[in-house]
Amino acid sequence: MLDVARKKAAGRTIDFRQGDAADPPGTRTYDVVLVRHVLWAMPDPAAALEKWVRLLNPGGRLVLIEGRWFTGAGLTPDECRALVRAHRREAEVRKLDDPALWGKEIDDERYLLLSRR
Repeated sequence: MLDVARKKAAGRTIDFRQGDAADPPGTRTYDVVLVRHVLWAMPDPAAALEKWVRLLNPGGRLVLIEGRWFTGAGLTPDECRALVRAHRREAEVRKLDDPALWGKEIDDERYLLLSRR
């Protein structure tokens, strides 16, 4: 995955690192933490989210792309919002149901959660 990411980012200065998503190192290190379809799969989503929030500089943004899949797995927007609101004041949810985003019509619930503080 890192090789693919580096190829996609060719020509840009981006620091990619391999590590444990549930326990990343650092505190107040990043302006943005972006996590795509990972929170729902964590053994302890609340603990992982707490660690991700600690990575943010003051005023940093948390961006989660998550979903509740047709299989019943995943997190509803309300569940995800509640997890974020335990650590942040803001948790704005936007539906990601445009077929252009996924290459086809979707039957499950996909969304973006943005928290600026």
